[in-house]
Amino acid sequence: MKLVRLVFQQYRWPLAMVLLLSISSGLLSVGVIAFVNQRMISVHEGLGTALWQFGLMLVVLLALASGASLSLTALGHRFVYGLRRVMVKRLLDTHIERIESIGGAKIYASLSSDIRAVTMAFVQLPDLIYGSVLSLAAFSYLAWLSPSLFITTLGWMAFTLGVGWLLVGKLNAHIRALRESEDKLYQSYQSVIDGRKELTLNRDRARRLYEETFDRAALRYREHFTLADRYHGLASNWANIMVLGTIGLAFYLANGLGWAPTEVAATYALTVLFMRTPLVLAVAAIPAQVSGRVALDKVESLALAEHHESFDIAPSHIVGHWRTLELRDVEYHYPAQGDEPGFDVGPVSLTLRRGETVFLMGGNGSGKSSLARLLSGLYRPSAGAILIDGRVIGADDWLAYRRLFASVFTDFHLFSQLLGAEGQDADTVQVEHWLDQLHMKHKVQIGQGHLLDTRFSQGQRKRLALLLALLESRDILLLDEWAADQDPLFRRFFYRELLPMFKQAGVTVFAISHDDQYFDVADRLVKMESGQLSELQGDRREHASRDAVEEIGGAYAREVVKAL
Repeated sequence: MKLVRLVFQQYRWPLAMVLLLSISSGLLSVGVIAFVNQRMISVHEGLGTALWQFGLMLVVLLALASGASLSLTALGHRFVYGLRRVMVKRLLDTHIERIESIGGAKIYASLSSDIRAVTMAFVQLPDLIYGSVLSLAAFSYLAWLSPSLFITTLGWMAFTLGVGWLLVGKLNAHIRALRESEDKLYQSYQSVIDGRKELTLNRDRARRLYEETFDRAALRYREHFTLADRYHGLASNWANIMVLGTIGLAFYLANGLGWAPTEVAATYALTVLFMRTPLVLAVAAIPAQVSGRVALDKVESLALAEHHESFDIAPSHIVGHWRTLELRDVEYHYPAQGDEPGFDVGPVSLTLRRGETVFLMGGNGSGKSSLARLLSGLYRPSAGAILIDGRVIGADDWLAYRRLFASVFTDFHLFSQLLGAEGQDADTVQVEHWLDQLHMKHKVQIGQGHLLDTRFSQGQRKRLALLLALLESRDILLLDEWAADQDPLFRRFFYRELLPMFKQAGVTVFAISHDDQYFDVADRLVKMESGQLSELQGDRREHASRDAVEEIGGAYAREVVKAL
């Protein structure tokens, strides 16, 4: 079993102790049956002593069985806790390209559904182990009672297990299909939540999403779940009926064919009845184990980064000492997906000097955001190099390199915790200062180093995201269309007051912007067009500063003509 094997790799001796307790309780359970058969069925003078011994055996059996069950349950929850920690840490260590290719729905499904499936597998694992151990011990006792009866019974049970194996195989197939359907369901959930505004305005789109996407996924999920339950029920009932049939078979062989005395058949029947419930519980635990195995396979299929317990501390030899940052012939390739063609960015060459303010403009799909990700180290170039003061950033330098940047991307996430430099708690004075500068001081409540409420307009949320970035005290501030959601007054304040303030503080600003009336604030103006970067100087910069739309539109028109 994959689940047990994984637990054994991490908790070898605790699991070995649990298995020893389970084996001991199973053997003692059969020993109780043998004791009743030999000492308590027939009346004799030592019945009182036998009763005392029987009671003692029950107490020991209770201790062993409870110890095995409680220990395995505790060990299972400990493993699931560790699995959840490992998975989240692997997510944090996985390259952003891999996370984007996986998709949020699959990740959410694994973090919730797969972890829950592993938990349920452990909840029912004690029944499976105890039932299996007890069945093996009972079969051994039956073989000792009557080898001839046992051989026939063994053939009967082999037939039972063969049919049961076929049913479990069908169960396994539908559980795997069920898990695939669950990914589709989570994608539908994400569409319903993320698109709530659009779906509220457009009821036709809501109906189509409900009927054609969600309902189909939900129907497939229901069908596979129903069939999985059906095969599970058939397997459980089959095992139950065939175990009861073993009793009839034993009496027929003993009384009808004379293979054994009647009292042996009676003991045989008593033992079979005793093992019936644990065996059925063991069969009932199989679906949870199959789901747990499928869940573990699904987690592994995500191909996340290898697990490392600690967070690597990046060296600070770059931060605070660099003068120039250069992208030299950097390239990045988006592979084609289905009918969608791929997209190439680069080769791009760009040099940033410490303390300058650079604006980047370009049309949709020109590669602006990709360049920002390459510049900040979120994407690793497929060709070319990034250099700091002429030194190439190598494989061991990425952590240190990323420490140069604080960012507010268009798809930013607003965290509530306020952090300062080096991951320390933010300085209260700095928090108050920037809240005042961002005109948010009287709207935001702070408590224990956290924003107590983040439910603001998009423009105000962007101001708070900028607050978090500024508190980190990074050398380079990367802003992606930050001013697009600001009102005209604050937009002017941002360009005319805040950006010069950042420059005076020595912060390098790289901002994606199309606010041409403020292009004069930038030290340099660069433009992305079809994945290629160029710097606008002289007349081209003056033209872009008068009408950025015309500059971008002209490039767009050239692309259309080229495509035709």
